[in-house]
Parts: sequence; C-alpha cells; structure tokens
Amino acid sequence: MVNVENLIQELQGYGISFFTGVPDSLLNDFCTYLEGHLPNNRHVLAANEGIAVSVAAGYHLATGNVPVVYMQNSGIGNALNPLVSMAHKDVYSIPIILLVGWRGDPDVKDHAQHKKQGELTPVLMDDMDIPYKILDKEESVLEHFIWAKKEAEKRMSPVALIAKKGILAANVKKQSYPESSLMNREEAISTVVDYFKNLAIYFATTGRATRELCEQLKLQGIGAEHEFLNVGSMGHVSSVALGIALNNKNNYTICFDGDAACMMHMGSLTTIGRYKPERFIHIVLNNGVNESVGGQRTPGYDVSLSKIAAACGYKTIGHHVESKEDLVNALKDFTNSKMPCFIDVHVRQGIRKDMPKLDIDHHQIISALRNYITLK
Repeated sequence: MVNVENLIQELQGYGISFFTGVPDSLLNDFCTYLEGHLPNNRHVLAANEGIAVSVAAGYHLATGNVPVVYMQNSGIGNALNPLVSMAHKDVYSIPIILLVGWRGDPDVKDHAQHKKQGELTPVLMDDMDIPYKILDKEESVLEHFIWAKKEAEKRMSPVALIAKKGILAANVKKQSYPESSLMNREEAISTVVDYFKNLAIYFATTGRATRELCEQLKLQGIGAEHEFLNVGSMGHVSSVALGIALNNKNNYTICFDGDAACMMHMGSLTTIGRYKPERFIHIVLNNGVNESVGGQRTPGYDVSLSKIAAACGYKTIGHHVESKEDLVNALKDFTNSKMPCFIDVHVRQGIRKDMPKLDIDHHQIISALRNYITLK
C-alpha cells in the first residue's frame, strides 16, 4: 500500500490540494487521512458523488486549480449527470481528477452487487469521454496523479484514476470503536424485529445492517420472504420500501436506513411524506460515521433528522432516541399509524466479531418476497 501521508504531501507540492468525495473501502486510508489532516477549505466529505463533482467545479472556478473527486465506482451513476452536463469540455470545461475505487474488478473476486459495475467502470469512462489510467502499482501512483493533472489541464475536462484493491487502502482494516453506552445497530434491529415479528416486511440499507437484519430474522425464526436486503444502490432502500408499501396493505413496512445513506438521497423523504404510506416506519440507525468504509464522520449527529423528516410529512416524536425503552415506546406510538413514521436511533459504532458474512442467493430471497406479497 502507498504511504498516503507522503502521497498527499507530494500532491500538494504539485498543486493538487483540494479533495472532495464519498468514502470507499478501497480508498480507506486515503479518505481517512484527508478527513483527519486537511482543513474544511481543502477537504469536503460530500453526501453523494454528484454533489462532490459540483463542489469540485466550484473550487476550480474560484481558484483555477484542479481538484480531486474520490468515490467508489458504484458512485459513478450519481456523478454522471454533472460530469457530462456541466464539467464536460462541450459545456463548461472543468478539469477534475476522479479517483475511483474499483470494486468488482474482474481480476478480483467480489460480491454480486459489484460485478457488473466493475465490468462497466472502464467502459463508462470511455463513454463519458474521460481518459483514465489504472492504479495497480505503488511506485507509479504519484506519476499517474501528475499525468492526470496535466491531462485535465490540457483537455480542460475530467480525467480518471481507477484504483485497484490494496493500493490506497490496507488489505486488513485497522478500525477501533469509541466506548459508548448506546445500543449498537444489531440491538436496535433486534428490538424492532422482536416487536413486529412476522407482521412486517423488513428492509435494510447497504452495508453491515444487511448482515445484521438477515441474522436477526434467522435467530427469531422469520423467513426470507419478510426481508429485502439492499446490498447495493446506497441511499435507495426507503424508496424500494415505499414502492412495496403503497401496493401491500397487509404488512407493516419497516425500513432500516443509515445516516449516510439517508442523507445521500434525502429527497426520498419528501416523496414518502407526500404519498403517505400507512404503517410505514422509517428507522435511521445513526452512528454518525461511514463505518464500513473507515469511520469518516457524517453530519448524522449534527443535524436533527427527526425535524427534517417532520418537515417532509412524517410523524415523529420530535427528537432522536438512544435507549431500547425509548425505541419501544416510539414503536408503540406509531403502531397502526395512517402516516409514515420516522425514528432517528442514535447507536454506537461497531459490529460483533462473530457476525456471519452475508451469504445469500439474491434471486431466491427476492422470489420468496415476491411470492409472499402476491399470495397475500
């Protein structure tokens, strides 16, 4: 792995000194160093990749310098619109260096949700008229950044660096979690599942929550027909839940979201508030960080998600909850509600060491869910 501290210092010496983006596990150490060492006018952790591209464009317009936008390749979809309709040389000609973590790299075994994205990553760059180089050797990383800056300035448009696994992140995560008296995600999930049991269909956001929900349903003897595990498409689980809730009146809809995921596509709150699905409970498991990609802070603890949700048309209790007792009381208040309900649950970071990896047949579980809803 590249020495990230040395790399960023060297990049600043070459005039590459502004970074913005969404954290990625393959860029773990790079992202974590930026957050811990650069001031706010040199590093912006964005809610989604399209925002990051737009912030970078503003930085260039203010300074004339070339910014870096980092992301996992799954975020290319979010970034595509501002890349081709604003930054492209046929529009405003904004030079940007894209640093993209290559999940689903065809040379590396990865989860199903990353496979097609990995195959398409170079294809999408070609289709967007974005030249790229692949970061696959530690000794050439700085050289490729220098090339990217010169190429972006020459073309006056975005260029990309696609990072393979192990170049800008350690193969073994070294992540520690602060002490806290709060519940963890699994305890909060267990509390909710124990309350509703098989009366609900449960949805879990991208990341560790999918593993924890799957495990809790198994432990409580609830079948796969009661779950939707949003293994990809970060930020969209509540919209999937809305689509089902509007067309399934027989079950509660329980949506376990994350703070970063909820904020990534916060417009979904306004859509849910407008269409008002009944017996719909949207629960944000809020630990204030992007935990699974390195623990970079989110605004989760800094804003009132409950007040935002209320303004969007949800029923809330007006504040976040921290204890199992308060969570259960909120669930009691929201039972049989004719409005969508929202609970911001502050939880501590971390996952138990013996939590099983997610090992599912995607087609099998979605078939079980589809058949269950149709038959009812």
